[in-house]
Amino acid sequence: MKPVSQEIQNLSITSLESTFNKLSNAYRSMTEKGSNTTLVKKRQNAVGIGIETLKSTWNGGDFCYDKETILTSKEVMQEMIPSIEKQIAKAKESSSQKTLIERRLTALKLAIESLENRL
Repeated sequence: MKPVSQEIQNLSITSLESTFNKLSNAYRSMTEKGSNTTLVKKRQNAVGIGIETLKSTWNGGDFCYDKETILTSKEVMQEMIPSIEKQIAKAKESSSQKTLIERRLTALKLAIESLENRL
């Protein structure tokens, strides 16, 4: 994995944790409404594994997932990228929202790269 600064590492983990929390809230809300939660649950699991792979890569520690789980998580996160890129394009230049979305994109790409290195 390409080296990144401690600041990028911290921002990436924080961004993925924020994304995980948003997905958790969406899952809870959708469950209460009786909506289909399959996609949200898949994304939540993938982002959770993304957090773990980055923490393990940068801070050491255990990462014990099988190849199939790693592949699935990587694919789910890759599927999230186009919608995030669309959000960046729509966001106002130099806005805090655009910065947050760009951090999310960076974090996802780093998590994907970390998972690829585990295959």
